[in-house]
Amino acid sequence: MTSTTTTRSFALVPSLERAWLDVDRSFERFCLTAGIGAIEQMFRDDAQQLTGVPYSRGEHRVGQRWGRTKGKIGFHGGKVAVHRPRVRGYDGREVELPTWTAAQAENWLGRWAMNLMLINVSTRKLRRAVRLPEGDLPAVAGDGTSKSAASRRFVALSAARLAEWMASDLSKLDLLVIQIDGLHIDNDLVVVAALGIDADGRKHPLALVEGATENAAVVQVLIDNLIERGLDPRSCRLFIVDGAKALSKVIRRTFGTHTPIQRCQIHKARNVTERLPKSLHASVRRALRQAWELDDADKAERLLRNLARRLDQEAPGVAASILEGLDEMLTVVRLKLPMPLRRSLACTNAIENMMGTVRRVSRNVKRWRNAAMALRWTAAGMLEAIKGFRRLKAHKYLPLLRAALAAHQSKYVTQRVERNAHAA
Repeated sequence: MTSTTTTRSFALVPSLERAWLDVDRSFERFCLTAGIGAIEQMFRDDAQQLTGVPYSRGEHRVGQRWGRTKGKIGFHGGKVAVHRPRVRGYDGREVELPTWTAAQAENWLGRWAMNLMLINVSTRKLRRAVRLPEGDLPAVAGDGTSKSAASRRFVALSAARLAEWMASDLSKLDLLVIQIDGLHIDNDLVVVAALGIDADGRKHPLALVEGATENAAVVQVLIDNLIERGLDPRSCRLFIVDGAKALSKVIRRTFGTHTPIQRCQIHKARNVTERLPKSLHASVRRALRQAWELDDADKAERLLRNLARRLDQEAPGVAASILEGLDEMLTVVRLKLPMPLRRSLACTNAIENMMGTVRRVSRNVKRWRNAAMALRWTAAGMLEAIKGFRRLKAHKYLPLLRAALAAHQSKYVTQRVERNAHAA
């Protein structure tokens, strides 16, 4: 026959002893009861430190006992009622117990609810998700696990995280690459996001703004936010965009006409082939791939011009699309980057992957009410994507990119000085 022993620490708190005797029936009930007993004991210890031992006198006392009250503390399974002593200061105001203040600030239930929503648990199923199937903790009114309570917590926490993230300092990030792309949230809701890649190949979500990439004013707001938060506009970086003209216009206006911009080759290839008959898809893709894999930018440009000339009769609009932005399609080639790095930086796959996480996180949203809601959910998804980020595949070659950007900037400065000298 086995006997249950109670440790001395449990014996100090009657509720813990009762929980230990009940552990065989429900471990969840034991954990909850033990936790309540422990935190109530901490409340009593706080009150004793503030008021001293009952009926004692001392100069270290900051107040006097003022009865007891009942409050609620949120944990992962909901809100539970706890009893705590009250302390009144000598000025007549209530003195907060340090443990109570810390417990309220933790917001365990809110963070738990937000995490569940980010992994696609709907608000209607939150109550089931936070309790074990065999648990004997009944759902009661006011326990904070209703769908409306979960929604309110997500709104508050996601808004706070968005504000904190959009005000974070960027000056300490050694960014070599910035990718900018748009995401259609709903028919009338579009957001533009920026992702940075530092010298170690690590990815950093940078900023977010509502509006389309085709709107120069929207892109300017995004760029201005980056600069205000510490992004040095004098440093030469590689920008990778989806092909919107407004993006290139604002980038060159803000960072200089010499700024290297790479247009996403995957977007370009998709836009070209979708407008062609299916019989031409394979040959056009092969020609585009052959041009992009050449090490000589001039040869690659001639190959693309020849392709546009061949398509001029059958699809003149497609031919014009190939020639439009031709310089920006071959930027990584002109920088003479090694092939592994060119493959990683010739497209917006990194930011597209992040946007895929945003779509997954927000797939339970059935109705987008306004732009503020879209920004909160998108920011939450972007920050959630950080957990799955991997370093850039070709991160070992990034020192070559830094050297290429420095040489490119030096060449531009030299050309500008020569032009000024001739003008004088």
